[in-house]
Amino acid sequence: MAKKVFFSVSMSLDGFIAPESLEDLMGRQWIALQQWMFPLRFIRENLKLGEGGEEGRDNDIVRETFERTGASVMGKRMFDAGEQMWPEEAPFHTPVFVVTHEKRDPWERPGGTTFHFVNDGIETALDQAREAAGDRDVRIAGGGATILEYVNAGLIDEFSIALSPVLFGSGIRLFEGVDAGRVALEPVRAEPTQRVTHLTYEVRER
Repeated sequence: MAKKVFFSVSMSLDGFIAPESLEDLMGRQWIALQQWMFPLRFIRENLKLGEGGEEGRDNDIVRETFERTGASVMGKRMFDAGEQMWPEEAPFHTPVFVVTHEKRDPWERPGGTTFHFVNDGIETALDQAREAAGDRDVRIAGGGATILEYVNAGLIDEFSIALSPVLFGSGIRLFEGVDAGRVALEPVRAEPTQRVTHLTYEVRER
């Protein structure tokens, strides 16, 4: 069975992980937030952007995150945005379980990604992802509301934030509405690179 349930996101210095509107998802602010990843060799390989790219610690962390992930879970809002923006070969290369009220047959993409649509809640989606992941970890891919549901349900074991030197001012906050009374964090790693600071925490119930 899968070992850990985790999430990994980029976050602005003022606590936002995405703009409020899906129309702005590929806008200037969001691109600035994710800019640290675009030059990396692993990202260029995974998104078929061409050869080359930067090596180094940022690249290692992104690759390690990908390699530990045996299946992913995401919310319908993230899927709707990604369905429009992902290349034909979606960048997951594992099963992905979409928490939704929509009934839809699995959507298989080239390169090993198949989206499964789960209609009966976050725990069922996680159970299916655990089974699919085997001995690898399950990543809660997003968006913010879905991550928060899993945090508040006590279902997250660990998370990582790439803290980016960007200010949003408004948008979707990562921890807006968190049940702080039941969540305790234990620092695992704080690792600055030239572009971002990587923060990792284990999550424990108070």
